[in-house]
Amino acid sequence: MNKQAATRPFLKWAGNKYRLMHRILPLLPEGRRLIEPFAGSCALFLNTGYRLNVLNDANADLINLYTTLQDEGDEFIDYIKSWFVARNNNETSYYRLRKTFNETDDPYLRVALFVYMNRHGYNGLCRYNSRGGFNVPFGRYKRPYFPEQEMQQFHQKAKGARFTNECFLTAMRKARRGDVVYCDPPYVPLTKTASFTAYHAGGFGETEQLALAAQAERLAARGVTVVISNHDTPFTQHVYRNAECTTFPVRRTISCNASRRGHAGEVLALFS
Repeated sequence: MNKQAATRPFLKWAGNKYRLMHRILPLLPEGRRLIEPFAGSCALFLNTGYRLNVLNDANADLINLYTTLQDEGDEFIDYIKSWFVARNNNETSYYRLRKTFNETDDPYLRVALFVYMNRHGYNGLCRYNSRGGFNVPFGRYKRPYFPEQEMQQFHQKAKGARFTNECFLTAMRKARRGDVVYCDPPYVPLTKTASFTAYHAGGFGETEQLALAAQAERLAARGVTVVISNHDTPFTQHVYRNAECTTFPVRRTISCNASRRGHAGEVLALFS
């Protein structure tokens, strides 16, 4: 298995694990299949070499994007690139296209605009309101980067992968002895207001965190290795008490207030 973090995800993503590969990869054993119940930017998948890969996420837009890129390749990349032009990099155009995204019934257009908003919206956030409408504000970037090479690399890597849009527990229940499961759930908030769980129309609270840990313990008992990333808090220390935990500081980058971006404790919980 390749243990060098060489490939960047093409999406900007809160909590992207690209910079933590050197921490995560040593915990992952060899195995037949990798299962990611919270695929996110797919940073781990892109930097591992498992023969089989099941990549799941609750965000339907994300999975539709991945399957379209998987199937269409360069033609789809060129279509997305057509939206990355100077006339679309202003507040008026952004909100017009965001409205189109929220109202369109065209799945091809919707996933293309998903990439456009990922690079033109504020800080690469992916956030929806209670009605399921994408509501990230304009980012005001001078020249948003178009990740053409990264998308081409993803297309090549994803040819044999399976993408699913299911509940994380459903994805985890498919694991069998010898599989490896990596979970990067919405994190336990460090404060009562610091929650970024609305990356799809649902939420992810304490009940889901407890269910995730319980399922990890059940899988470990059946010969499945599970690794979970999260904030290092008294809550996660208790919930992961039956796991082998590694903690370290990481730099937080998603706060709206730059002065509040600092280091926070991270935990990697290994259930095996």
